[in-house]
Amino acid sequence: MLTSVAWLNRYLKPADLAAKDALRLLEMHAFPIESVEDVPGGDTRLDVELTSNRGDCLCHLGLAREIAAVSGRALLVPEAPTTTGPGKIADHTAVDNTAPDLCPRFTARLIKGAKVGPSPKWLADALESIGQRPINNIVDVSNFILHAIGHPNHAFDLDTLAGKKLIVRHARKGEQVAGLDGHTHKLIETDVVVADAERAQSIAGIVGGVPTSVTEKTTNILLEMATWDPIMVRRSARRLGINTDAAYRFARTVDARDVDWASAVCAQMMLEVAGGELVGGYSDAGLIAVGPALKPLPTVDLRVARCEHMLGISVPTERIAMLLKAIGIEVKVDGSGANAVLHCTIPAARAHDLQREIDLIEEVGRLNGFDELAIAPTVQVKLALEHPASWQHRERAMALLGTTLAGLGFHETVTFSFVREPEAHAFLPPGMRALKVDEARRPDTPFLRPSLIPSLLGVRLHNQDARVEVAGGLRLFETAPVFAEEDDGATHGRKTLERRTLSLLMDVSGPKPERAEAQQEALRTLRGVIERLVRALGGPDMRLSVRPKQAPIAALKAETTATVEVLGGPSDGAVLGWLAVIADKSKHALRTMYGIDRPVVVAELDLAGLIALYPPKPSSLELPAFPGIERDLSVVVDEAVPWQDIESAVRDANPALLEGVSYIGAFRSQDVGAGRKSVTLRLAFRDPARTLRHEEVDPQVQTVLTALRSRCAAELRA
Repeated sequence: MLTSVAWLNRYLKPADLAAKDALRLLEMHAFPIESVEDVPGGDTRLDVELTSNRGDCLCHLGLAREIAAVSGRALLVPEAPTTTGPGKIADHTAVDNTAPDLCPRFTARLIKGAKVGPSPKWLADALESIGQRPINNIVDVSNFILHAIGHPNHAFDLDTLAGKKLIVRHARKGEQVAGLDGHTHKLIETDVVVADAERAQSIAGIVGGVPTSVTEKTTNILLEMATWDPIMVRRSARRLGINTDAAYRFARTVDARDVDWASAVCAQMMLEVAGGELVGGYSDAGLIAVGPALKPLPTVDLRVARCEHMLGISVPTERIAMLLKAIGIEVKVDGSGANAVLHCTIPAARAHDLQREIDLIEEVGRLNGFDELAIAPTVQVKLALEHPASWQHRERAMALLGTTLAGLGFHETVTFSFVREPEAHAFLPPGMRALKVDEARRPDTPFLRPSLIPSLLGVRLHNQDARVEVAGGLRLFETAPVFAEEDDGATHGRKTLERRTLSLLMDVSGPKPERAEAQQEALRTLRGVIERLVRALGGPDMRLSVRPKQAPIAALKAETTATVEVLGGPSDGAVLGWLAVIADKSKHALRTMYGIDRPVVVAELDLAGLIALYPPKPSSLELPAFPGIERDLSVVVDEAVPWQDIESAVRDANPALLEGVSYIGAFRSQDVGAGRKSVTLRLAFRDPARTLRHEEVDPQVQTVLTALRSRCAAELRA
């Protein structure tokens, strides 16, 4: 905050504060100075750094109070006049507050017969000392009061207000205000405005409007002094891109209990510089005040013993009371010595900041001087390095997951969580909505990603543009949260969903990647990657079930989409996710959207489901002492029969001495028949006690063929 030393002296007695003393006193008591600058007339301008909780010091009176508290000077607080005047303001204007939850206090006073013109020199000099440009006496008083006592306000030309009234209300969709900042602002329903009987005339707490502003022709001034909800002001100012002194202060809380006093002080100064008559004077007849009933000032108890314990030094009860009184806190002492308790009534300007005993103790330490606190030569810190077992379990599983994928040729990516609208909609699960954030902050990518695949595609494109070539094709993976929302049936109507996923991307390699055979081969390779990962996390007995399914999202090739399930272990039957080829000929053809020059296969797996498999369950077998026998079978089945059904039929038949069954390949031709395929599988048999003979395996092979005919309508291919 830009601060004039001469202006600070207006509120101090004796008024002999020098710039070097102001610099020292403020910096020693938690108000760093960012810059010091001499200004004409012998004044000095300080740029004081303030924390967000010290909105009470965003004015010269607030900083003067701090200086008075630590220097022994008296603080001169402007007193509100109490004289009465003729008439009633209610006979000339009215105020309607339709948003009391967002406007805790709205006041109006009316000055009739004012003469608007240049400001007196003292007023113009005061504003120029902090970099403000004088405009006219009424506007300059308005700005002076903001920087002097921290209360933003606005002066309306009463004669330009339709219906001679003010209405606090929500903006209408598309409503516009021509602001004093030189821009016309388009509003939405969450914005709040001060309107007349016809249209919005200012944006509440942020900026006034041009049509009803005070000019040299103005004679009747309606002075508005109010306070607004900080969150509402901050949100609207950010969305509209407006940064005003008023919005800055309202966003840090201006207490409603001081508004009437500030309004009277402001009206008195306007009368001094512009003349005129205050309708109704400073009595109730001259004030319109609307909003919820004002709350009593809060009270907080401070135990002297607790203060000594927290600060590590003994501060006498009398000094504690003196320091707190110096910053406007009313103190009543109960008891004496270490058993004393101070009953503190917090002033309105600090009510949002001083709410607990520890807050008051911090003030005592700050005002008494941090340099008074003892500093130990060493600090002993006990580190609690024990973590929950679930944390260690997760971290070890994640480390194994990353190591396994890296060993399979995958590169880990770390990408941003936001995507464009087409990418978000292309990967939305059924019944879900994309989660949108503030467009003003992210105009190009305003959606939280519902899948990691668009991010991996972006990395793939970046490598393509850089002409990065990897033998066998690029392989990428990432683990991160994804987001969506759905209806929840409650009054607010939406429920945000967040889950952590593992996503994989692989190029389709080979000289002709567009061919279906190449893409099927890539899908089988990706299935093998997932199976290897599942076995690394869960143990060698874990298996996968990969079955065709309807594409869960629009960006996938429907005929290549499959669901991935875990077989074996405590997670038996659990659905991990899906794998597919990215579509290139659909409304959501992301491969085309990204301009990727070859097909890619992708998978998205539930990370929690993978971690649940950990730790792996080891198994050990003796090395075989006798040779086994392998038999290859080629059976013809319908195209729709998946390998999983064939494998399950073999295992369920449970032929004697069967050691394993594995997939060799599939063949399609006219000889096999339309809608049919030939699947070759390998059966491995072994007797742990002796060498098998081929004639001993023949019955087991027949058992397998019988099971395949029964379960899969298979025919042995000659």
